[in-house]
Amino acid sequence: MKKFLAIYYGSPASMDKWANLSEAAKLDRQKEGIKLWSNWGEKNSKLIKDVGNPLGKTKKVDGKGVSDIKNQLTAYTIVEAETHDEAAKLFLKHPHFEIFPGDSIEIMECLSLPSM
Repeated sequence: MKKFLAIYYGSPASMDKWANLSEAAKLDRQKEGIKLWSNWGEKNSKLIKDVGNPLGKTKKVDGKGVSDIKNQLTAYTIVEAETHDEAAKLFLKHPHFEIFPGDSIEIMECLSLPSM
């Protein structure tokens, strides 16, 4: 089995739509989303190697030093699958963008480090 990193994205526009929902609507969607996300996790528990976490503020380090930046990364998960396509299909209709204000999930293979 290969390892794959899934990165969850959410745009400011999607977050604005969420912010404009009534508190009751947000709570309803949050309850439903948590239930569906838990169901997704249980269904795929044998393939999830690190359920991941939400991501916080970002610092960038480059040749000029350290700076604060913004990006659209919101969370991550690590899964195992035989192929890249199989890993990607695990995230079809995921609550991240079906219920919550997320836009997309990108899945990339975690490659082995070549020997030096």
